[in-house]
Amino acid sequence: MRPYRRKRLLVPALLCALALLVAPSADATGDGKDTPGRDGGGTGGDVGLGAQVARLYEDAALATQRYEAGRQEAEVQRAKAQRIEALLERERRQIGVLHEDLGRIARAQYRSSGGMPLTVQMILAKSPDQLMRGQHVFSQTNLAVDNAIEKNRRAEARLAADEAKAAAAWQTLDKRNAALAELKKGIEQKLEAARWQLQGQADASVAAGSCAGAVRLDQPQTDFTTEWVTPVESYELSAAFGSGGLRWANQHTGQDFAVPIGTPVRAVGDGRVARVSCGGAFGMEIVVRHADGYYTQYAHLASVAVDQGERVDTGQWIGQTGTTGNSTGPHLHFEVRVTAEMGSAVDPVPWLAARGVQVG
Repeated sequence: MRPYRRKRLLVPALLCALALLVAPSADATGDGKDTPGRDGGGTGGDVGLGAQVARLYEDAALATQRYEAGRQEAEVQRAKAQRIEALLERERRQIGVLHEDLGRIARAQYRSSGGMPLTVQMILAKSPDQLMRGQHVFSQTNLAVDNAIEKNRRAEARLAADEAKAAAAWQTLDKRNAALAELKKGIEQKLEAARWQLQGQADASVAAGSCAGAVRLDQPQTDFTTEWVTPVESYELSAAFGSGGLRWANQHTGQDFAVPIGTPVRAVGDGRVARVSCGGAFGMEIVVRHADGYYTQYAHLASVAVDQGERVDTGQWIGQTGTTGNSTGPHLHFEVRVTAEMGSAVDPVPWLAARGVQVG
């Protein structure tokens, strides 16, 4: 009979690892408490719509991180599951070997008359020694059959248990990822609705020609090691400085950053707010004067988070992007000027590059 050796610890260990990976984390389910750094509450109450949008951006980013982490765990687990399946397949092959052994033993027992009744063996035995040898062979054969049957039974039971555990773990993982995907989708839907509500309020302010006032945003923890940063953190570049188009009387005077409505806008460097205004081609806009005498403009906003005359620091959130004024879609129009007024613009990309900030 071929030996049946099974690595008893390998499959259970991998299944335990699978169980740990699919167990829901505290981050995935939440504990109902406020996130540190927030002033409490959800998306209702007295909190301004701009602040709600900013929070929803943060929630959406966190949900995306959780979803991506779950997806990566699933990929890791897929590889583990393939290894487990290989071990299960080995178990199946070993069970097949046991079945062959049982058949071989049965055939050998039949050919050697191992199954003859004891009385027949006594009659046919030519001597007591022959009778004793026959009895010994008979006992050994029966013992081998019993052992083979028991091995086969245990192996099939272990295989069934391992397969059930693997299937249950995959179901748990699928449920968790489905829940994360649903959470992410729900937050994104809320965010999209809040974006356009914010834009509606901004359009009303621009139409009236007066800003509603600064809507304070919960500032993130920042530790910038540079004096200058990009005006938005994540973006795609659209219209560049000096480009032509039907929207402008002359050439484009700034660099456009294509971003969704409500994206936080950052002060590119330390300075003081020189102007906050609503109305005209730029819609809702902020102009900041910097210590070196240059001015930066942030236009087509949906909300402002600072007041005129206020000091701002590098990276501070000063407003949120929108599509107010002469704009065909959500973006930030960023401009660098020699004076606070139109007509003195310089190309902002090399201007930022000279200050260690690469845009691209």
